[in-house]
Amino acid sequence: MGESRKALSLISGGLDSLLATKVVQQQGIYVEGINYFTGFCVEGHTHAIRKRDRARPKRNNALWVAEQLGIKLHIVDIVDEYKDIVFNPRYGYGANLNPCLDCKIFMLHKAAEWIDANGFDFVITGEVVGQRPKSQRKDTMPLVQRDSGIGDRLLRPLSAHNLPPTLPEREGWIDRGRLYGFSGRSRKPQMALAAEFGFEDYAQPAGGCCFLTDANYSVKLQDLWQSRGERRYELDDIMLLKVGRHIRPRSHFKVIVSREQGEGNFLSGYRKQYPSLNMISHGGPFALLDGEVDAEDVELAARIVGRYSQGRDANEVELEYCTRDGNKTPLRVRPMNADEIPAEWLL
Repeated sequence: MGESRKALSLISGGLDSLLATKVVQQQGIYVEGINYFTGFCVEGHTHAIRKRDRARPKRNNALWVAEQLGIKLHIVDIVDEYKDIVFNPRYGYGANLNPCLDCKIFMLHKAAEWIDANGFDFVITGEVVGQRPKSQRKDTMPLVQRDSGIGDRLLRPLSAHNLPPTLPEREGWIDRGRLYGFSGRSRKPQMALAAEFGFEDYAQPAGGCCFLTDANYSVKLQDLWQSRGERRYELDDIMLLKVGRHIRPRSHFKVIVSREQGEGNFLSGYRKQYPSLNMISHGGPFALLDGEVDAEDVELAARIVGRYSQGRDANEVELEYCTRDGNKTPLRVRPMNADEIPAEWLL
């Protein structure tokens, strides 16, 4: 092998990046990992706050993968830089608001800058030809290499036999014969390889963790932009979109209603940023009001929240309305019936 070589692996926390890194490690290459935090890929966030998911492990999968591999992981915050990718993807969106092709180009561009600055030789990803309909096609993979500037310093170990030899292979740093030729959307080959390596516990090997690929999430994000009259968001916005029922009874405000205690605890952390409603007379949800509201709006929101409480069948329920500065007002309202909440209100 000659001089010892160093590789940077893009670690998403999924099975593919775990396996791709392990394959390269087995050839004696020193590997460090990098995980780019966009705010949209927080797969552990929602289940960590929900009681119903209590049995699932509460972990950051990227950190967990790095621990299994015994590698150093760099977590890089790109929330602000990433906004332009979300707002103005050169190659458009996928099925929802997922700018997958532009996202891959952007992250590999960042990775190319990183290896140049830190004396590493090449980059690893867990990509597989044909696995993603937009960013992992045989015709788009060369485009990603070109536009990102990474060129043939990008090695895709799980699918290498389906692609031209890269610099690490041509230079003899990597034995191409010990790489793989996976293709298509089936994860059975990856799961078999995981068993061969002795990996039994790993993130669900399908779907990915980016909320922008989720149709329901995309609807809520588009609604947020429409309500503000422009495409903008902050980290708190995109975190809140993942939690609770989002109901927009009027164009100028919406109600975010917790679905269980864990979500209520999370949403209550924002009570100094948003007006809120809390059930008093019956067990029920905590809710935030997003928008500028008047007394009529608050009463309407209270009736909606009452619908999701244990007092839904009562003639009247009592709630507490709290403003951002902590002023509290008791309210007594009749809960809405299910048929009084039109489907178009539900995001």
